[in-house]
Amino acid sequence: MRRVPPSLLSLPLALTLALAVPPTAAAEVTLRMATLAPEGSSWMKLFHVWRKNVESRTAGRVKVRVYAGGVQGDERDVLRKVKIGQLSGGAVTTVGLTSIDPEVRAVEVARTYGELDALRSRLAPLMKRRIEERGFIVLGWGDVGPVYFFSKKPIRSLADMQATRPWLWNDDPISRKLFAALDLHGVSLGVPEVLAALSTGQIDAFFGSPLSTLALQWGGYAKYMTSMVMSQATGASVIAKADFDKIDPADQKILLDEAAKMEWEVLGQVRKDNTAALEALKQRGMQVVPTPPDLEKELRLRGEHVAEQTGKTFSTEMQQAMQRILEEYAVDRAKRD
Repeated sequence: MRRVPPSLLSLPLALTLALAVPPTAAAEVTLRMATLAPEGSSWMKLFHVWRKNVESRTAGRVKVRVYAGGVQGDERDVLRKVKIGQLSGGAVTTVGLTSIDPEVRAVEVARTYGELDALRSRLAPLMKRRIEERGFIVLGWGDVGPVYFFSKKPIRSLADMQATRPWLWNDDPISRKLFAALDLHGVSLGVPEVLAALSTGQIDAFFGSPLSTLALQWGGYAKYMTSMVMSQATGASVIAKADFDKIDPADQKILLDEAAKMEWEVLGQVRKDNTAALEALKQRGMQVVPTPPDLEKELRLRGEHVAEQTGKTFSTEMQQAMQRILEEYAVDRAKRD
């Protein structure tokens, strides 16, 4: 009788043991996210809903810790901490996103929600790809809102605007160029420094959306705002690709699915809340000063010049995409009118 090799005798036992061992559980990951948005704001309320949904649907395999109100510093500080591994990501404006890819500023040529939606929906795949190539994943886009100029004195001319001491976001190269074009003598500060600067009189004017002005408590230091919308401020929630790759593929899908839901909720809610915030500011005494046609024309001409010069630095792909979208939008709008 032939003898069966010991290795073959042990094979059934090895297979039995292998089948008995449960599959390796997905590793738990904690995402550390930061934002300038204060607790209690529209943005943070929706961010917390997203956090709870992600943690619930992944059965706690993905946990999210959120640092709100600028406690991790300005947006440049947040993204620097992401790059060195201290944070996983954050909800930032296009000013912060500029440090990842300056071409995200393409959407800021929009003045209305319609223009913004047309640009962002068509440019989103290109912008997401470029941002991912630079080490980040876009979870979802978001709005800050229509930007106005707030001041302690009414603004009816460019000279009036030039006589103010406006806040200049120190991380924003585009604003720096715009201020130079308008001959504004801005005070360079980070967002967390603005409230104190307003209270001490270091600055007496600022650009902002009604909702951000109310949420950041800046409104009490301004009496007037322009009727002209200067631009549409936007942003996105992003996460380092290195952190995203640590998440189990099934949980990655949940993360992105919940982020997509949050994106639509943010866009709808923030727009409603900006309208409500404007009314709240008016009730507190804020006066909307009609922007004279001559001033509006001058601001647009100088702003468009800065936009054109900035656009020339963009990739050919981005420039062609922008031109095509804006032309199509203009034709479509003309048909509707």
